[in-house]
Amino acid sequence: MPQPVAVLGTGKIGEALLSGMIRAGWAPADLLVTTRRSERAAELRTRYGVDPVSNAEAAKQADTLILAVKPQDMGRLLEELAPHITPDRLVISAAAGITTSFIEEHLAEGTPVVRVMPNTPVLVDEGMSVISAGSRATAAHLTHAEEIFGAVGKTLRVPETQQDACTALSGSGPAYFFYLVEAMTDAGILLGLPRDKAHDLIVQAAIGAAVMLRDSGEHPVKLRENVTSPAGTTINAIRELENHGVRAALIAALEAARDRSRELASGSTN
Repeated sequence: MPQPVAVLGTGKIGEALLSGMIRAGWAPADLLVTTRRSERAAELRTRYGVDPVSNAEAAKQADTLILAVKPQDMGRLLEELAPHITPDRLVISAAAGITTSFIEEHLAEGTPVVRVMPNTPVLVDEGMSVISAGSRATAAHLTHAEEIFGAVGKTLRVPETQQDACTALSGSGPAYFFYLVEAMTDAGILLGLPRDKAHDLIVQAAIGAAVMLRDSGEHPVKLRENVTSPAGTTINAIRELENHGVRAALIAALEAARDRSRELASGSTN
């Protein structure tokens, strides 16, 4: 923990990591942040007691640099950092679709790079961060990345070849659940419930179902069957979901998200 860590790009994900590390025991004096706007810098200094610096200063001072910028900004950031990063530093990328090889090509030969795909529940310490090693990253580098991202949820190591699939499933995953809750809330209103009551019912059902999936050890099919009585209400609802191709639509949606992740990796930002 005493090794200085810099978060470059303090949007929602970057700030969530910063606050999570402080709660996990990192001292603000050992954390550096960068941001484009002076008012944002003042806000972070006041809120967390950290020292906002330039990207170049962060690269010079920190042993670990977390690149939490948008994919389309990564190339420009690496050009700025490259003169200041030596191979004894660890570079962690949290940008969707950006490969470790792309980052390695822009930095000094031998610089270790780790790729991480977090999701937005890191904001409430319930995130899932998927971690992959670049060609120069060691087990110790992966462990260090897990220590950082473990402060805001769970972590999972995968080969980098699986990162695009994980981005589609986990990185974008919370949006699918929000979309489903939105649609079910509208259905509740159609059925005669006030919006706030429909929302509360659905959110608690989602929380309860998630805990059962996590803690019961049962397959989701078994858990669904436990709710699905013969000729009952649930099986009629399931039949309509199948009739409208919801399962096929979900598979197609995740394939589209995976394909977009691959496009981002190839440099397409359109």
